[in-house]
Amino acid sequence: MIQRIPRLSDRNSFFLFGARGTGKSTLIEKKYHSKKTLWVDLLLYEEEEKFSQNPDELLFILNKKKYKTVVIDEIQKVPKLLDVIQKIMREKPGIQFIMTGSSARKLKRGSGNLLAGRAFQYYLFPFSIFELNEEVDFHHILKFGTLPEIFQKKSPSDKKDFLKSYVQTYLKEEIISEQIIRKLNPFRNFLQVAAQQSGQIINYSNISQDIGVDDKTVKNYFSILEDTLLGFFLPHYHRSVRKQQRQAPKFYFFDTGVKRALDKQLESPLIKNTYSYGNAFEHRVLLECFYLNECFKKDFSFYYLMTKDQNEVDLIIERPGKIDIIVEIKSTQQIQKRHINKLCRFQKNWPQRCKAQAWSQEKVSKMIEKVECLFWQDALRALFF
Repeated sequence: MIQRIPRLSDRNSFFLFGARGTGKSTLIEKKYHSKKTLWVDLLLYEEEEKFSQNPDELLFILNKKKYKTVVIDEIQKVPKLLDVIQKIMREKPGIQFIMTGSSARKLKRGSGNLLAGRAFQYYLFPFSIFELNEEVDFHHILKFGTLPEIFQKKSPSDKKDFLKSYVQTYLKEEIISEQIIRKLNPFRNFLQVAAQQSGQIINYSNISQDIGVDDKTVKNYFSILEDTLLGFFLPHYHRSVRKQQRQAPKFYFFDTGVKRALDKQLESPLIKNTYSYGNAFEHRVLLECFYLNECFKKDFSFYYLMTKDQNEVDLIIERPGKIDIIVEIKSTQQIQKRHINKLCRFQKNWPQRCKAQAWSQEKVSKMIEKVECLFWQDALRALFF
């Protein structure tokens, strides 16, 4: 079994959040398979019905039999259970509660405090490249992503069918059954448009015209994707938080394979040295940054920057107590001077001391002027490991 990066607490109660299919249940089952563990799977209709009608049933079970650990899968299905769990934590402090969920959105609606700090929070994502065998084809990762189930499928056609099914299952289970939105068709159209524009600066007005809803609804749709852990925002950089919020962010889906499925690009080849390949490579690198930052609790902040004359910095990394890093991300196999000219100008004009780096697929490190050129995986190892 592939060793996951997050190290879960052995004693403290915790939430493990992650999108469907990221391996939450598998990870928990591997670690907590003892007879002293009570398992509650709220994806099962009978279990969801029982605890929805009577959340105190959990207290009754624990009074009747002693358990060391209680695992509740997909806790957002019955948010009222959190009130009971909080009561049990006070009365039976020796029990460790482990609660998995694919959405904090419903939890926040049903119980605002998420146990008032009594439980840690961890996040699980599709596989990081650093969790996978080095022999895994990187081109395969860009095409099909890294959801665990992908690596169980043998043929490209099976992988495509899985991703298409995943997208449809998400629409049915997360959106319809939990009644997050009232009208499905505009949201379905939104998903495709959002996937097509993944990695671009969000133009809420254009998207609203494309799918026939207002700007406010489009913003809410993006929030749903973020809350259900299907993607993340990359904000525009500015030293002033107020001015930063005036600029539109970028949005990236949590997996390149899911993005291509939503974009209906699974049947299209992904060819090196093309615009699409460069976008997919940048997407993957940013996903790794986001994943590793959460896994290692680094508290780094990530941004992009677009100047008035339309010059762009791909990635700005703010690190607590350390200097900023400004990054150019290139899918090329060899970094040349022309690739980093823009970065050199930014470095000279940066308002404070910073480090400039170019991340690419060139495996030999080198310096061009004052820009450090690194193999992208080496750059991430230096940042996070």
